[in-house]
Amino acid sequence: MGRKVITTNKKAFHDFLILEKYNAGLVLTGTEIKSIRKGAINLKDSFAKIEDGEAWLYNAHITPYEQGNRFNHDADRKRKLLLNKNEILKMLGKVKKENYTIVPLSVYLENGWAKVEIALAKGKQLHDKREAIAKKTMDRDIARNIKIR
Repeated sequence: MGRKVITTNKKAFHDFLILEKYNAGLVLTGTEIKSIRKGAINLKDSFAKIEDGEAWLYNAHITPYEQGNRFNHDADRKRKLLLNKNEILKMLGKVKKENYTIVPLSVYLENGWAKVEIALAKGKQLHDKREAIAKKTMDRDIARNIKIR
């Protein structure tokens, strides 16, 4: 069946320097998976946190399912991430020791299961963001000049 990307967190690539990526399962209720399949999820201000040896996803907005009536979910509730214990311990060590942040990069469906790609990231300073924008602009100009000729 393969992998179908539902949404990506473009803000994460702009605000953070991505260091290591992990894939995690996502614990959902019945109407949440229906909303995700429709593409009604937003990762804009979301982040992940490790509490009591478990990884949790915060501020991921999943719009309530239209036909869900009373069985609908809270749109901004925290959701459990499914990771190996070794991965959780490795991330926890880097978060505490090196002040990294865990940010979600994308949500995708793999063989019918909702998964999240998360990353250990370090926040960019303002001058780093400006450098990235300048580099992207230069690359775009070079590609445009090559295409013209």
